[in-house]
Amino acid sequence: MKKRVLSWLCALLTVFVFGLFCPAVGGMICQAEDGAAAQAVSVDKKDGEYQIEVELEGGTGRATITSPAILIVKDSRAYARIEWSSSNYDYMIVGGEKYLPVNEDGNSVFEIPVLAFDEPMTVIADTTAMSVPHEVEYTLTFASDRITSGSSMLLGICAAAAAVILAAAAGFFAAYRKKKRQQ
Repeated sequence: MKKRVLSWLCALLTVFVFGLFCPAVGGMICQAEDGAAAQAVSVDKKDGEYQIEVELEGGTGRATITSPAILIVKDSRAYARIEWSSSNYDYMIVGGEKYLPVNEDGNSVFEIPVLAFDEPMTVIADTTAMSVPHEVEYTLTFASDRITSGSSMLLGICAAAAAVILAAAAGFFAAYRKKKRQQ
């Protein structure tokens, strides 16, 4: 009975850790607030997630974005998952379309269409960090020569997490058996 409970606990822990660290590849493809999607640039990559270096300019210089960003390719079109250094961004405007955050907690994250590679792409981000919300104009430049496979890093993290879980479960089980034999 105890072995069965231990097995179930290990299985549940594994599922929990994989769900925490290994989200499904693909993500949500960005949709404007009104349901229309801005036209993303065509890209010669298989559907999936990649990493891409992105440069942010504009604003006061205090805000930053995570780079490399996640590049999502869906139907040969490029979309980017942009994570701001602040949780105070409540929407972005790209190509005249308004995009809302895809997360509720932590720093603001948006999935937006990539309209161009290797040239500045103008976006507007609304910040609520000031006493009155302000729309701030930025440019994002996506470097097409700096695209790397995002899945290889994700698989590495998942493999490492699985190895740690299995090692911990094996150690726990070995200690349990040793204790059981001593009784």
